[in-house]
Amino acid sequence: MQSTKQHVALSSVAASAGLTLAKGIVGLSTGSLAILSEAAHSLLDLAATLMTFFAVQVSDKPADEEHHYGHGKMESVSALAQTALLFLLSGVVIWEAVQRLVGGGHVVEATPWAFAVIAASIVVDFLRARILYRTAAATASEALEADALHFGSDMWSSIAVLVGLGAVAHGYSWADAVAAIVVAVFICVAGWRLGRRTINTLTDTAPVGAAAKITAIAGRVPGVVAVERVRVRQAGGVEFVDLVVGVSRTLALDRVPALKQRIETALRTALPKAELSITAEPRALSSETVLERVMVIARNRSLAVHHVTVHAIGAQLSVALDLEVDGAMALGAAHDIATGLEDAVREELGSTVEVETHIEPLQPHDQSGVEASAARVAEVRDALIEIGAKCAPVGEVHDVRVRESDGAELVNFHCRVDPGLTVTKVHESVDEVERALREKFPTIKRVIGHAEPRR
Repeated sequence: MQSTKQHVALSSVAASAGLTLAKGIVGLSTGSLAILSEAAHSLLDLAATLMTFFAVQVSDKPADEEHHYGHGKMESVSALAQTALLFLLSGVVIWEAVQRLVGGGHVVEATPWAFAVIAASIVVDFLRARILYRTAAATASEALEADALHFGSDMWSSIAVLVGLGAVAHGYSWADAVAAIVVAVFICVAGWRLGRRTINTLTDTAPVGAAAKITAIAGRVPGVVAVERVRVRQAGGVEFVDLVVGVSRTLALDRVPALKQRIETALRTALPKAELSITAEPRALSSETVLERVMVIARNRSLAVHHVTVHAIGAQLSVALDLEVDGAMALGAAHDIATGLEDAVREELGSTVEVETHIEPLQPHDQSGVEASAARVAEVRDALIEIGAKCAPVGEVHDVRVRESDGAELVNFHCRVDPGLTVTKVHESVDEVERALREKFPTIKRVIGHAEPRR
């Protein structure tokens, strides 16, 4: 991309230099003020194309410590300078044309060489403008677009000179001055359009419709509850997008990066060259349940809670929960943590909410253990089968494992129950089996039963 832009810009420099030299020689040899003016026009274009060549070299440099957003605006600076040259050229052309009309015209020798040079200039200008416009559109280069505008205005100016030469050859000495004024007006209009677009870029004016398009695309991504802010600015062919979206605060933190990636993927289809900065901010939704609100509070405090129950007793809301803390922690410190949690719940749900916290020790982690003997596993299995037979819903006890750690035993087992039973009923039945096993074997400190639907 960069080499293409530089190659096109460099070829424009060569074309401008060749046209300037040819028009200057013919203008001096024929005494044609029109052709000399065209030579001056081409000289200005040569200066503009040199600016374009250096601008595209600089603009494609990557971001560095001093230019965090890259160097894309160098093309805008070049385009602005070329716009000024367009207005300067238009002013000179209009001034000279008026002087000709007021002064009665100038003697021009319409030689075959004059016609040949202007005709060749028209062909070159047309081809260069077409190539530059096509490359500018493909690379989103403002500098190349400005250069294309120069060659396009040159072509119409050369056509005006050619018509003027033809009219002069037929005795109408005023014709080329009138044509020059018309062309100068077109150059002014084109310069105004280019200048306005360039100034918009330099002043960080958002591209028309870009914010609305980004808002619509981001708003359709599942998980986005609101598009809070969209900022867009353009530098060269790159749009820099600063997007802030609202997401539910109940969304797990490890899912936020995936959501942001989905937003970026959706935006890439519409803005393939954009530099995206996406921020996701948590939002409380009116659809949140009391349970979700309590769990968010606990998560934000890095606390482990379970068995959260919520009751509405008349107009009184009651919340009860189990809070797990380090078993080695002093009760005073644990109580302070529980009080902080309760205060946060009341702040969220209302000061009249009744909050009760049951403090219990966290289950041990990363403890070493050993497998119990086969005889011990068989003894525990037989006991589970016997207990399960007394508890009608629980049957087909299997996958019994017994581990010993720090003088205590941990038992895991699987069982099968009627798949039509409710989770509450199954949980109560499995709990009954677990309690009965611990009563039978006091060395068993924890029993974990996994219920599966009976085939």
